[in-house]
Amino acid sequence: MCQMTVVLEENGSESTIVEGATRLDVVGDLIRVSSFFEEPVEVADARVSSVDFLGGRLVLEKKTV
Repeated sequence: MCQMTVVLEENGSESTIVEGATRLDVVGDLIRVSSFFEEPVEVADARVSSVDFLGGRLVLEKKTV
């Protein structure tokens, strides 16, 4: 089983928003990240910046207006 750590990059800093993510859905302007035992986390106005499959890390980047 492959679970990912999802990190949000905003204004030059990173914060982990989900550990052990099992699913990522794009719903309109939202990215919804789910895990087994937590409520889904929704991030508005972001994009996938990078995915490290071997390291189990996905970086979301807030879109700049």
